[in-house]
Amino acid sequence: MSSRAPSAPAPMAPLDWAALVLLSVIWGGSFFFGKIAIAEIPPLTMVLARVGIGALALVFIARIRGVSIPLDWPLARAFAILGLISNVIPFGLIAWSQQHIPSGLSSILNAATPLFTVLVAQAFTRDEKLTPSRLVGVGLGFAGVAVMMGPALLGQLGGHQLPAQLAAIAATISYGCASVYGKRFRALPPLGVAIGQLTASTLILAPLVALIERPWELPTPSTHVLAAVTALGVLSTGIAFIMYFRILARNGATNISLVTFLVPVSAILLGALVLGEALEPREFAGFGLIALGLAAIDGRPGRMLAGMVRGKPVFGRRP
Repeated sequence: MSSRAPSAPAPMAPLDWAALVLLSVIWGGSFFFGKIAIAEIPPLTMVLARVGIGALALVFIARIRGVSIPLDWPLARAFAILGLISNVIPFGLIAWSQQHIPSGLSSILNAATPLFTVLVAQAFTRDEKLTPSRLVGVGLGFAGVAVMMGPALLGQLGGHQLPAQLAAIAATISYGCASVYGKRFRALPPLGVAIGQLTASTLILAPLVALIERPWELPTPSTHVLAAVTALGVLSTGIAFIMYFRILARNGATNISLVTFLVPVSAILLGALVLGEALEPREFAGFGLIALGLAAIDGRPGRMLAGMVRGKPVFGRRP
């Protein structure tokens, strides 16, 4: 691990945005697969299967690609901390909350991740301080997700589902901490960091699951549930975390957290394109608010506008 002074994250280039959108599609599937799996598998057992399958899939990929990380005690301890706050705590809380609240409401609450990431980054980093544009962008993005999902889901906030909703919010706080903590691994290969994190999570969860849920005493899950858990582990966990750490190392904690704004957008657009579902006006309004929020956080439109006001050329040089 490097002791160099932190450098500011790189601005989001078009390929970075494309990677973020693709990650949102992959992570959007985790709510779908998780909802299927939780019907027959207890929460902690499902999370253990998710991280364990993800770790095995990535170890297989690493063997093929010849990627390895020399492991010492400080690095192993760091992976354990990362696995705890990035996987064990948030995955467990979300899995438990999905037993009590619909996945749409869960995705709304999950969209609070950038807010907590910005606050954690403000407190614990020197290169990702809170700016007015970031704060406005996070607010617009969260409002966009809420508008897109509609008043029916928002009306379910509070009431007897409050403990499950608070669990989902606690998961977003843990995600925010994980994004900031994960920056210390930026010098390591993303594949290796993903393997270290998921392996540590598996080792932490295994004794807890054995003690609390005793999965060997449970009925054998149905075929479609096993398929959902496999997809959850390989695609929405293993492959997703390779992309996550690559974007995090290049673009920083705040930018990677923006994926939670894009997850519901991806889900709705996929429903329209694949299932022929009609898009409602509120969904277009939500898309617009999210786009404005992302633009504000990126900061490029504001810099371009400021340059125009000062009379500086925006694209290239003036003749």
